[in-house]
Amino acid sequence: MTTHAEPILEFPFTWDGTHLPTQVDELPPVVKVRTIAGAEAWLVSSYELVKQVLEDDRFSLKNTSDPGVPRQYALTIPPEVVNNMGNITGAGLRKAVMKAINPKSPGLQQWMDEYAAELVERMLQHGAPVDVRTMFTDPFSEAMHCQILGIPHNAAPLLAESLPIAFMNSATEIPAARLNWDRDIAYMKARLDDTEQGLVGDLAKLRGTEGYEHVSDEMFATVGVTLFGAGVISTAGFLAMALVTLLTHPEEADYLADHPELMPQAVDELLRINLSIGDGLPRLVMEDMTLGDVQVKAGELVLVLPEGANFDPSVFPDPHRLDFTRANSSAHFSFGGGSHYCPATALGKKHAETALLALLKAMPRMRLAVPVEQLVWRTGFMKRLPERLPVMW
Repeated sequence: MTTHAEPILEFPFTWDGTHLPTQVDELPPVVKVRTIAGAEAWLVSSYELVKQVLEDDRFSLKNTSDPGVPRQYALTIPPEVVNNMGNITGAGLRKAVMKAINPKSPGLQQWMDEYAAELVERMLQHGAPVDVRTMFTDPFSEAMHCQILGIPHNAAPLLAESLPIAFMNSATEIPAARLNWDRDIAYMKARLDDTEQGLVGDLAKLRGTEGYEHVSDEMFATVGVTLFGAGVISTAGFLAMALVTLLTHPEEADYLADHPELMPQAVDELLRINLSIGDGLPRLVMEDMTLGDVQVKAGELVLVLPEGANFDPSVFPDPHRLDFTRANSSAHFSFGGGSHYCPATALGKKHAETALLALLKAMPRMRLAVPVEQLVWRTGFMKRLPERLPVMW
């Protein structure tokens, strides 16, 4: 067994999303790192071992919120919400949630097509350059989640206001995170009384019915708040990073604009190569075991590095090349894996396909409006994200 006596690496390595961190190509499959919170953790980066950890329930997500365990960073949500999908399933609400986030839900694709076209038209009317995050990626994702929830679209700015703190990586607790949480829960509770549409309307109809007597309004509201927050950060974040990839690979972007039929496969390749996940996926070791050539012990923290697996040359030959015809692009881990595989995968892909098709149809030769070195990257955040993404066409 190896002991890894070498100096412990500080993790995350970088929030710059324009290139894979240099450390990743040089990492052993399992290596000791120090987290933002100052805890030691095992960073797992090979495809084989990432798959093993994500699919083995002896590596627990739920228990990463237990008191006294090593942490990546301070929690910005109540500890009981960490295993949110597990809680939703336990409350008998999974069916309602899965119905709501199905991209084939009646009218959803039409709404996405029409709203994407509307946002593109606003950009064209404004004229280049524009910040594509402010004028497209963020409002498209925020409005889509309001649509799914069945709440007014003008609620988006209020709910989105919480996200820069809710998804912040900090060594210490952030009091404002609790204030945001309480405000958003209060808003969503009120919608249970006055919303009949979408997921919130469906949840409201379950209140007090047979089999749901035990489900509190707090739990119903938590479903809405977490779906909006996690959904917006994930879809808007990926879409922004997909555009960064296309804008820094103009030849491939031009090819995709000329071959829109490749978009479904292109989205998987963009998911594989994108660097939107700014940190590792946490799991707590539940019993002593061997991981690769390392002995890990119960109570230790393991961080899965999706970008390590997604750039593993043993699985993805020439992994740094953006290839929209790559046969196994969909084998990436950008949606996690195992029992915590993202349930909104199909929605996330369709959201990106719709958005990119609309943009490339209207602006097939979109380009960065500033030198790539001038992009400013958000720090201390769960997603890699350019603060602004100025484009022209």
